[in-house]
Amino acid sequence: MSFVAADLTGDRTEQYRQLAAQAAALVAGERDRVANAANLSALVFHALPDVNWVGFYFYDGEELVVGPFQGKPACVRIALGKGVCGTAARSGETQLVPDVHAFEGHIACDADTRSEIVVPLFRDGALVGVFDLDSPRPGRFDGIDRAGLESVAEIFLAAL
Repeated sequence: MSFVAADLTGDRTEQYRQLAAQAAALVAGERDRVANAANLSALVFHALPDVNWVGFYFYDGEELVVGPFQGKPACVRIALGKGVCGTAARSGETQLVPDVHAFEGHIACDADTRSEIVVPLFRDGALVGVFDLDSPRPGRFDGIDRAGLESVAEIFLAAL
């Protein structure tokens, strides 16, 4: 493998374009979802400022189970409809939460987390899991992050 992550430059939209290009190069030719989730978690964790957790939860047919991630140890199992991850999985919609303490039913895996974004992962109409990012900074994620992280999630799904 000859992949080298480069520093992101330009405005945030351009940085996400560069991050997506790096993500696509990183998973090119690899179909293993665990390997790709591990590498994408590391790529995004080290590329984005003010994040304290980046990773994947995979749907096992009953609930979400923690997959590859970067950050502190995580909750292992999350029921559909519970917390931000379970809500994203059940609704099929990205959850952008500026203040996790204001999100009814938030599951606090890391007490330092103040904001969160979770992108649901669906392939051919079937739930695969979720792509989850946490930040210790309130209001860390916005619409630019949403679009950029949804594009990274699509790259992950396309490699399955």
